[in-house]
Parts: sequence; structure tokens; C-alpha cells
Amino acid sequence: MTSSEQDLLLASGLPIFFEIDNFDELDLSPTDNRHGQSVRVWARSLSVMQKEAIVASARSGKAWRLASDEGPYLDGFDSAPCPLSFLTTGMVSSYFNEIQALARQRDINIRNLVLIQDNYYTMQGSALRGTMIGGALPVDLEVQIDCDADDAGLNELLVHAVHASPLNGLMRKVHESLFTLTMNGSEIGVGEVASINAPAEKDPGDRFALISAGDDTGRHDELIRRIDKVAVQDGVAGGAGTSLQANQSRQLHVRARCRLRADGVKEITQDLLSPLGSRFRFLSDETEEFGGQDAAPDAVTYISAGIAFCFMTQLGRYAKIVKKNLDEYKVIQDMHFSLGGASGRTGQPGVADPVETHTYLDTSEEAEFARKVLDMGERTCFLHAFCRTELKTKIKIRKI
Repeated sequence: MTSSEQDLLLASGLPIFFEIDNFDELDLSPTDNRHGQSVRVWARSLSVMQKEAIVASARSGKAWRLASDEGPYLDGFDSAPCPLSFLTTGMVSSYFNEIQALARQRDINIRNLVLIQDNYYTMQGSALRGTMIGGALPVDLEVQIDCDADDAGLNELLVHAVHASPLNGLMRKVHESLFTLTMNGSEIGVGEVASINAPAEKDPGDRFALISAGDDTGRHDELIRRIDKVAVQDGVAGGAGTSLQANQSRQLHVRARCRLRADGVKEITQDLLSPLGSRFRFLSDETEEFGGQDAAPDAVTYISAGIAFCFMTQLGRYAKIVKKNLDEYKVIQDMHFSLGGASGRTGQPGVADPVETHTYLDTSEEAEFARKVLDMGERTCFLHAFCRTELKTKIKIRKI
């Protein structure tokens, strides 16, 4: 595992987040577009906790360079949002899309809409004994709204909109994630995790050195930015280094607040409440075909990036806890979602396939360790737990 005292995200000379303007040259396009929205993530580790990704959408044809870091709780540099923030951001953005679209279809005038979403996760057990496991809990969604629907009509609108979200396809039944494993350039069999049952994708090598950000630096800086830096606190719950403990029994809490700006772009403010993390501001937008302006990453781009980043954090975290060598780790992750039931005008609940992840490890350890890293990465990943758990979103309405 790469050890670095340097903040590589800031030292790279690139914006941390940007639209890739030469994606066609990279040969990383998503595979088959099974249900209308397929997203491929090509991600790699930069240091123990910093990751970068190229996230490409088959629907939009766009690709974004996104990055993730961790705060003091994992001894990170805190230069980019944590992985969990990406899924929460994409999820609340997707709900906002479906509420707006369904209201238009039902001729309900929404004068003001704010969504506040809380995601909760658990971590229990011992990494050294191999019993540590991550979990996901039901989601709370507070809808603050001013509209001309009566109570019954509003309740029905919100329930149907939540079901219409593509992410609902991951939540409404158990999805066992699928994997391949490549160690030091050679594919080997997986251990306890489920296999994709197809050959591993070829490692595309260093495509990151080829990507171009274009000249719109002002736009890049606005996509995602930290707006409140958490103070480093030692000896407190959720404080510095606490998420690296070998034995854990804790609950995590991520909150997002989503509103629509005057220009039609969604602004999401994200807080990591437990462990103690910084506040970040995200922008999200959809393609012109679905009522947006292509001004920022769409909902499924953020969701897909979050799952890949979270899984990679667990790979690095496990290797660090057990003090084993893991020089580099990379993934190609494919996700397949339906269009939104309202925004995509399918009239159906959201659909999603299990996550497919090709994992590439460079290590001087034996193959048994590579399989164990993959197994523990899946076991302790909060967002793979999200996929393998049937979950509901609990809606609370507050009229404003």
C-alpha cells in the first residue's frame, strides 16, 4: 500500500473534480446499457485513503474525474469528500429529480422544495479475527415542501417518486455483489465473495495521465468544494484515528440537504456527523434530455462513484490494520440502472442489477492474502452492505 506524507490530490496540478473533455480517447466506455443507465467507474488508489476515478455514463456519454479522501477519523488529508457522501448526494439528487418530474406529470405546482436525507451505517466486529462487518440501516427523508397538493395527494406523490428512483432498484431486494480478482497482473479465483462468472476486464493501465480537464477552471472549482473543515479531535468518539481501530462497534451518520438553485442546478450540502467529518457542497444536474443542463455530474454518477470509493477504502483500511503489503489497488466497476420511473417516463419502479467489480491488487503477499483483502473489503464496505440489504426510505413531510 502506497505510503505518502504528501497530499497527492492537491499536488497533482489538476482540479480535483472536472468533466473529462477527451474521454473518447481513453477506451473506457461502459459496456452494455442493459436498463437505460449504465455507469463504469475506473478507480485507483493514490495513497492509503485518497482515490481518484474516471466515471463514465452510457446514457449521457459524459465522463467525470472525481476523487475521494477521508478525514481525521482515518488519518486522511480531508481534501475531498468521503465515499459515503457521494452515495447520499446521488440518492437525494435522484429523489429530487423524481419528485419534480412526477409533480409535473400530475399538474402539481411545487413552489419550494428542500430535501434533508439521513443515511446510517454500522460497523461491528474484529478485523484481525475476520469478523468485522459493515451494515446499512433504513434511510430518513424529510421533505420540506410548498405545493398545491392536498395531504393525500402529496403523500402519494412522494411515495411513488421514491419508488421511481433508479436507486430503489438496489434497495427493494437483496443484491449480492459480483467480483473478479487480479493479483500482480494475473487473474486468480475469488474466495468467499460471489464471482462475476466471466473473465476479468483487462487492466487498462494508467489512463489518468491522459485525461484533459479543459480550460473552464471556474466551473471545475464549483462542482464540489469543502465549505467547513472539521477540527482534529483526539480521544473523542469519531475523532482522529478512531475508524482504524481493529475492533469496532459504531454507527455512522451522513446527512445531505438538497435544494434547487435559481439556475436549475441542484445544490447539495453534505455533513458527516459520525465519525466527525467536514462539510462539502456538491452540484448535481441531469442531461438536457431529462430536463437538466449537463452542468454537473448526475445522480447515478455520484452513486456509482460512492460505491467504488467506499469499497476501495475498505481494501486499504484492512491492509493497514493487519499490517500487510498492498502497493496499489484499482477497480473497474460496472453498474446498471433503469431510467427514473418519472424522470425517464417509464411509469415503473426503479431497477438495478448487482454491482460488478473487477479488482486489481499489487502486493508482495501470497494469493491467500489477496483473496482475504477482497473478502474483507466486501464484508466491511458500507455500500456493498447497502446493496445486500433490503431497505426502506422513511418519509417525513413538513409543509413550508
